[in-house]
Amino acid sequence: MKTRISERFNRLKRENRTAFIPYIMAGDPSLEKTRDVVLLFEECGADIVELGVPFSDPLADGPTIQRASERSLQNGTTLRKVIALVQDLRRTTQIPLVLMTYFNPVFKYGVESFITDAVRAGVDGVIIPDLPPDEAKEFIRFSGKTGLDTIFLLAPTSTEDRVKKVAHASSGFIYYVSITGITGSSLLLDGSMEILLSNIRKHTGKPIAVGFGVSTPEEASAVAGMADGVIVGSAIVKRLFETPDALKDFLIRLREAIKQHRTL
Repeated sequence: MKTRISERFNRLKRENRTAFIPYIMAGDPSLEKTRDVVLLFEECGADIVELGVPFSDPLADGPTIQRASERSLQNGTTLRKVIALVQDLRRTTQIPLVLMTYFNPVFKYGVESFITDAVRAGVDGVIIPDLPPDEAKEFIRFSGKTGLDTIFLLAPTSTEDRVKKVAHASSGFIYYVSITGITGSSLLLDGSMEILLSNIRKHTGKPIAVGFGVSTPEEASAVAGMADGVIVGSAIVKRLFETPDALKDFLIRLREAIKQHRTL
């Protein structure tokens, strides 16, 4: 089934370009501001946008995104409100939108109800870090019927068996966690990532986007030479909170850095 995400990656492949995928925590500092920032992302050349859903126990997230999640929860942000935000955004933009959430809010919402409402609102894909493919059969089955892409994670420590499972279960793209740590940790560019991505490609032709630890245009440029997509989260969230006036310039520099490197 063709989705906005797969169509975007197909277009980028034809143009020999790497996807720029910025992340923002929905509801930080407000849902209205999140809407404006998503449109700013698109204006600055983003190809896909990742919207974080705040959760009280975000195990995969580092301090920057944890604090953003806390601020968003204090503002009253819920999964339903984030879905409503997507529906509102669809009046203005057709950029592919991916929700990054933990399974607890989805479980409380009801898996089928969540998928139905998300697709109806215009959500294109979902990343659930604490839902491995082995435990996601029901989720994958229902998502497949509706056209919601299911994006699973791989890491430097993933076994070959895990790589095969994620490659089979993922649609849209595969999320490669570049570090064995939390979001915002330091990125290691020592040649090992290129080898690991090459090993993953032995098992799949699906796009691979790299996230966790990409925080500068220089790092984004280096990753763009190896991956199909570059995800930047904590560095954007930090700038939005500390120096919002500098965000647009940072996004443009990231986009330009990613454009300059495409060697696949």
